[in-house]
Amino acid sequence: MLIRHPDSARGKDLYETPEAATLALLAVETLPPKILEPACGRGAISKVLRNAGHTVVENDIVDYGLGQDRVQDFLDIKQAEIDAVDAVVTNPPYRLAQPFVRHALTLCPRVFMLLRLTFYESERRRDVLEGAGLIRVHVFRNRLPMMHRDGWTGNRASNSVAFAWFVWERGFLDNPELDRISWSRGAS
Repeated sequence: MLIRHPDSARGKDLYETPEAATLALLAVETLPPKILEPACGRGAISKVLRNAGHTVVENDIVDYGLGQDRVQDFLDIKQAEIDAVDAVVTNPPYRLAQPFVRHALTLCPRVFMLLRLTFYESERRRDVLEGAGLIRVHVFRNRLPMMHRDGWTGNRASNSVAFAWFVWERGFLDNPELDRISWSRGAS
């Protein structure tokens, strides 16, 4: 039985992204040189992107003491407050995913978000899914390693949630391409 904890127990919703998820994105997308990671947490995505040669501007609403560039609510960042970035790449707090997408598209032309696959099925997300630049959805055909909540001390479980990388490109108005990807080594 899946136990869901109330939002109040989840703090700032920090679930560190498995390295394999970001490597899978890099295998199927050519990312631009300068990237904003607006919900960087402890830098899981940023580390992989930097190792691949990208410049990453890190932001989070919480200062984790790891030298991030900004400590600010991403939804309050204005274009003039950040150096020109070419893309936003993040695993946002899920309950804020829709506003994150909307705001990210005002800051830069390309947005890559790791989201639950169920993000795609909602009527109320229509404003960010239809005619909003969604160009590709890379669905993981195998479940990602479990992302446990920061500070979780309970049992470690396998992941029962399907994830995908959603890719937006400002100005794209056609239907998105659907793709199946894998994070496992040796999988194609």
